[in-house]
Amino acid sequence: MKKWYQLDVERLEQKLHVSSNKGLSTKQVEKRRKQYGENVLEAEKDTPKWLIFLKQFQDFMVIVLLAATLIAGMLGEFVDAIAIMIIVLVNGFIGFFQEQKAEKSLDKLKELSAPMAYVLREKTWEKINSRNLVVGDVIKVNSGDRIPADIRIVQANNLETEESALTGESLPVMKHASAIHRDDLDAQDQVNMGFMGTLVTRGSGLGIVVGTGMNTVMGQIASLMTNTKKVPTPLERKLAELGKILIVIAILLTILVVGLGVMQGHPVYNMFLAGVSLAVAAIPEGLPAIVTVALSLGVQRMIRKKAIVRKLSAVETLGCASVICSDKTGTMTENQMTVKEMYLNGKMLEVTGDGYNIHGDFLINNQRVNENYTNLESMLLYGMLCNNASLQVKRGKYFVEGDPTDGALIIAARKFGLKPVAGENFRIVKEIPFDSDRKRMSVIVEDDNQMRFLITKGAPDVLLPRTTYLMDEEGRRILKPNDKDKIEQAVNSMADKALRTIAISMKPLSKEDSMDDHFLEKDLTFIGLYGMIDPPRKEVKPAIEECRQAGIKTVMITGDHVKTATAIAKRLNLLPDDGLVLEGHELNKMSVEELEDIIEDVYVFARVTPEHKLKIVKAFQENGHVVAMTGDGVNDAPAIKASDIGISMGISGTDVTKEASSLVLMDDNFATIKAAIKEGRNIYENIRKFIRYLLASNVGEILVMLFAMLLGMPLPLVPVQILWVNLVTDGLPAMALGLDKPEDDVMKRSPRNPREGIFARGLGFKIISRGILIGLVTLIAFMLAYQNNPSNLIYAQTMAFTTLVMAQLIHVFDCRSENSVFDRNPFENIYLVLAVISSILLLLVVIYWPPLQPIFHTTFLGLRDWMLIIGLAAMPTVLFGFTKK
Repeated sequence: MKKWYQLDVERLEQKLHVSSNKGLSTKQVEKRRKQYGENVLEAEKDTPKWLIFLKQFQDFMVIVLLAATLIAGMLGEFVDAIAIMIIVLVNGFIGFFQEQKAEKSLDKLKELSAPMAYVLREKTWEKINSRNLVVGDVIKVNSGDRIPADIRIVQANNLETEESALTGESLPVMKHASAIHRDDLDAQDQVNMGFMGTLVTRGSGLGIVVGTGMNTVMGQIASLMTNTKKVPTPLERKLAELGKILIVIAILLTILVVGLGVMQGHPVYNMFLAGVSLAVAAIPEGLPAIVTVALSLGVQRMIRKKAIVRKLSAVETLGCASVICSDKTGTMTENQMTVKEMYLNGKMLEVTGDGYNIHGDFLINNQRVNENYTNLESMLLYGMLCNNASLQVKRGKYFVEGDPTDGALIIAARKFGLKPVAGENFRIVKEIPFDSDRKRMSVIVEDDNQMRFLITKGAPDVLLPRTTYLMDEEGRRILKPNDKDKIEQAVNSMADKALRTIAISMKPLSKEDSMDDHFLEKDLTFIGLYGMIDPPRKEVKPAIEECRQAGIKTVMITGDHVKTATAIAKRLNLLPDDGLVLEGHELNKMSVEELEDIIEDVYVFARVTPEHKLKIVKAFQENGHVVAMTGDGVNDAPAIKASDIGISMGISGTDVTKEASSLVLMDDNFATIKAAIKEGRNIYENIRKFIRYLLASNVGEILVMLFAMLLGMPLPLVPVQILWVNLVTDGLPAMALGLDKPEDDVMKRSPRNPREGIFARGLGFKIISRGILIGLVTLIAFMLAYQNNPSNLIYAQTMAFTTLVMAQLIHVFDCRSENSVFDRNPFENIYLVLAVISSILLLLVVIYWPPLQPIFHTTFLGLRDWMLIIGLAAMPTVLFGFTKK
């Protein structure tokens, strides 16, 4: 590793051919990407495709079947042996492609949830996937970010990082930008460096990338060990346990069928092959693969709806959510904060223009004020300087890069005609960053004349106790009690209109003054108030109503003033007339137990800190709720982690919050949470659908053989037919069920109990009852055909085989509804219709194509045969369709 820490900033820029004011050019980026590769750590090598394919045949029962097929070949039964081998191979290919599809979906998911980086290229700040960083890139880091590569820090504003991932030391390390002229320093002593994977716990800074991918300190550690391990979801674990139980049941039933067959005089070899084929068909070995595909396809649908699932287990938990604790700003609102009023010189000014439109006027009593209005330009300038956001243009539209509140101040200044001035007429000497505890931000600014002053912005109730002076039309004077009353009245007036208030103050400084934070942020001079609003998103109100119908309570949590929060909650129909609103200071006085007693009646929490969020989560959970909690800041991470479904913001969220969360909202929109819950419920229901379909079909296959043995009849199905049924009727339709759209009432049902078993809500009864009927109608078809023509066993077996396939293909439409087959339009799921048509066509080929008839022991069927088959095959579905059980 090069000793980057020894270079001063100027020498570093020369060595890497970059300016920290401009960043790299596109040409430089392309050249360096070819030279250094992507900024990723080498992961465990992928399993070769040939090995994934071979793994499809490692199932014990498949191995037994292959052995039996080998014996069949040695005994001269070549046709049966080849047919069974082909079916097993086709099954293997289907399993292989299912697994490939799931892996590709999960890889895409990892790519989407990769950390992002703010990078300066060709004088423009942009947000990119951190894997696209190259050596020499200039990046910006803020509190809550993971540092995306090894960087040499060139600017530090109270910057601290937590490096326990590298050093084991949990205490934050204070960073600076000066060169360190010492040799052989360990990573933990290089305090002007930031290392890949470490966390920014405080402040902000600029850095130049000096190492990417495996050429980082983290890369050196990664090269020593690889610890990627796929963790199964709770549902996958439940299904794995179910699979073991089914294997035992299938083997016992198969032994019973084989034993009865041998006792009745059937050849031992024939019964052994039939028994093994039946066991292979009875065990739904495709179930885990179909579940993984259903989960990953559901995840893909969620991505299209702007929700990234970081943990597959969250998909199941989403269906159980009973409370959504949602942030207000940006989640329930447009995230286009707009200054609508200003309190200045003891008067209220109206500001026109909405959103990120830079055109607007400043009015007093509907009269436009002129540009020389006292203190107006100063107040707007201060708002622009005490600011970390920037205004960008894309396709002719303005958008804010950074905090929306900061963005609103810039837009207001631009309406007045002010252009960006930081770095040109003014120099930022020091920044004291905003955090959720301080509720304020300060900067020390030096102008062209080297005069210094402090600008502080923040919540009025935080700034006023620190304020000694007031600026009005007469100049700077002592702040009197009566001035404070007027300011508080202005705050209340704005809050009544659902406006968020930001106070702005300043303090003249000299170069000799202390730079200590406590000295700086006292004896301030009050300039004015900004009243801004982030209007509610249009789609949130109906989304909250839909959640209410789904038995899910929506709770608003915000740091805003209680009046602002209440006004927005009422506009969204979130707060009922008898609903309670709690403030942060009230939460401080309550224990979790006391909060539990009243929390069911609370709909809005205002003026809260991230610490309060944890208390709220615990109180809801103690009352038996499954809680979804949103957050964006680093301090939100504990509450997000403690919640059942942690939801982080994709736009405004920090990397730490995203890592702690199960779900990332790409658009920071509350309606996306509702859509994700709906999708989560549907995925779980679809998994129940194909479990119901596969197991009912398998029960039918086993019972038809068992009933025939008990009645002393010939085998209704030969081994190759059993395997064909398994291939044709189980695979494609089951997969298509995983693509089913939600039922109309999916968001009108109560949340699912997280302790609910797979067979809850009558699923076990449906599987057994439908399975018994499918077995009975198949046996009836066989008996009728065999009694009419005892000399033609192949005809009777063809009737049984065809009835079984058709009964299962009709039954698949019954599985689409929790109530009745008649409740849903069968053509809604086009994939299922196509899968059923494909299965029927393959069945017809086996029955009517002469070269396949001897292989599958089939013969031609007439019109009367088909009328009987369809009549019998429809009975299980039609009969239960009327009972709705």
